[in-house]
Amino acid sequence: MQTTKFRSSDTLVPQHKRGWKYFFWRWLGFSNQPTLTLYPGYGYTEHLVLYGHAFSISPLPRKIYSTFFLYNLLALIRLFIVKPIGNATVQLQCKNQLVTGKTDKNGFIKLNWHSNTTLVFGWHTVSVVLFNKNDEIIASSNVKFFVPHLSQFAFISDIDDTFLISHSTNLRKKLAVLFTRNPHTRKPFEGVVKHYRLLASAHNKANESNPFFYVSSSEWNLFAYISEFIESNGLPKGILILSKIKTFIDFLYQGKNNHSRKFARIVRLLKDFPAHKFILLGDSSQQDPYIYHSIVNKFPGRIHAVYIRDIAKKNNQSVRSILQNLEASGVPCCFFVHSIEAIAHSIKIGLINQDPFQ
Repeated sequence: MQTTKFRSSDTLVPQHKRGWKYFFWRWLGFSNQPTLTLYPGYGYTEHLVLYGHAFSISPLPRKIYSTFFLYNLLALIRLFIVKPIGNATVQLQCKNQLVTGKTDKNGFIKLNWHSNTTLVFGWHTVSVVLFNKNDEIIASSNVKFFVPHLSQFAFISDIDDTFLISHSTNLRKKLAVLFTRNPHTRKPFEGVVKHYRLLASAHNKANESNPFFYVSSSEWNLFAYISEFIESNGLPKGILILSKIKTFIDFLYQGKNNHSRKFARIVRLLKDFPAHKFILLGDSSQQDPYIYHSIVNKFPGRIHAVYIRDIAKKNNQSVRSILQNLEASGVPCCFFVHSIEAIAHSIKIGLINQDPFQ
């Protein structure tokens, strides 16, 4: 689930034209050449969605994972040193179809299109190119998108403190983990990987995983970081949908994540997959219970179950009240501390059939 990157510095810029700036930036761990960073997309029969960014300066992929805190701190800061390319033309090719779009002022790419053929279940590959003002190709990249079966369940999961231990309710611990650990030394909650893998295979054949959407208020800067964590811990491969990218200055002065758009992203997914029943997974530290309550009210009959990890004792009573309200409306809910409780609940409602104690 890694981003796929193509750098004009590696293929479109001849060796003899690579000056000292090119090599200096690479020594620092960056590319100073136009770069397309694309994120795995998703589709529903003919309707397809793809996100990405265009940069003139961006960090090179991380290759070394050290336990030294200063190395990890610098590696994290590097993710926020980016220079977007705004108002640039991009063109996507899907089979024999071309789709043209523009980057916004933050270099963000959002391409929506309707395929002229019905796509089968599984992963498909598309190509995207980036043009300069002279209509010359300056970067390109390939990326995959996923089309699920119409009969499958679909899962929407938060990230921080839902499956990734982040200590959101304790600022000191949160910063310590964020600045001193890397995707290989961060930890998931005990039992969460087993639960998610059971959900991914629920009511499906062995090679047909249910779609997972990881929707978070974390910035797109952290895509590679989160993807590496998901892959290295064996969590289900899925689609990440994150928040507005930040530059280093934004990172320093804005601080908190914006949760206001998370509701809209989840609404978009339910509209894009009208035949699917969704399961929502989150935690009690921030806005998940309230957002999920609003989603259930907006889409009656579409939410099969809600899972909330109990990590914020101060919110305990208000979250219990929300979930009791959802239960009364016919949506099974599980408010749990340990994932073994969530697994038992999934068995109880028939979502999965494997005994967690075997």
